[in-house]
Amino acid sequence: MDTTSFSSSSSSSSSSSNITTLHPDIIQSHILNRLDAPTLASASSTTLHLRRLCTDQHLWRNICAATWPSLNQPRAADLIATFPAAHRSVFSDSFPSIHHSPSPHPTPTRPPPELVSAVDLYYKGKPVFSRVITTDTQKGWFLSSPLWVDLLDPNEVVPTPLIFAKCEEESSRLAHLEQNLELSWIVIDPTGKRAANLSSRRPVAARRHWLTGDLEVSFAVTMESVQCVIRVTCFGKAGGAMHVREVGLMMEDTEGRHVIGRDSFVILQDAMANGERRKPDPEEARARFEKFCRLKKDIRERKVRRDNAMDMVAMLVSFTVFVSLFWFMVFGF
Repeated sequence: MDTTSFSSSSSSSSSSSNITTLHPDIIQSHILNRLDAPTLASASSTTLHLRRLCTDQHLWRNICAATWPSLNQPRAADLIATFPAAHRSVFSDSFPSIHHSPSPHPTPTRPPPELVSAVDLYYKGKPVFSRVITTDTQKGWFLSSPLWVDLLDPNEVVPTPLIFAKCEEESSRLAHLEQNLELSWIVIDPTGKRAANLSSRRPVAARRHWLTGDLEVSFAVTMESVQCVIRVTCFGKAGGAMHVREVGLMMEDTEGRHVIGRDSFVILQDAMANGERRKPDPEEARARFEKFCRLKKDIRERKVRRDNAMDMVAMLVSFTVFVSLFWFMVFGF
């Protein structure tokens, strides 16, 4: 027998027996709790023994709490406990962002009594603000009005440790926000027991509002014919603390119209059930956002040209009728 093969086989057998002879508490407290979620998921597929250990809910609860502190709040924690695999189910649905192409004619469904949003804002990779809010989906204003979910109450201002960049140029301040601000917006369907992350994590655009002077940072997930956009409005003085004035989620189509609540839920439910979860690529997300914006602009311009052409035809017809009547009145008798 080949001694090298025997040695390799013995080593493999020894390694396998060693991992199974270790006490489960040692593996979980000294090895598995140091792994990130993707590595933990990979480890669970190696052996049946590791699978049992890697699906421990305490591990996934800690991972979710570290990734999204908002999920540790009582409202979210109670809701997650009802999911088939609790925190592991939510992590599987929410990490990373959703990538989906909605059906042109999705099947209408009745919205659940409510939708829950778990939102986390990060600065330089560290969470600075978290909140869980509930949206009543049975009210008439939700069903027939454009979808718009406000994270903050009217006139509420959130003080944060964000520091307004000390620079003279506006472009540098915007670049500072684009480089350092991140956001996660997980929407949860309590009835369907599904979730999805509707944020690109990194900003896709930043600009100064022409009227208020506030800085607006946009996060977006584009889904072919529609896109979910989250706008964060910040204000402050150079060199001083920067505060958040507004955080809002909306959905728009390629014609620039806001999608109403009833239709938006149908799209979200389809995305939760059938959407692909992909690691967000900042450049790809920005490119998809900019492509969607160009498409909106092109459609809007074509519509304006079409409306102008129809107005011109209507004017010509009206002029022709007027001239015909005038000619008949003057020379017809």
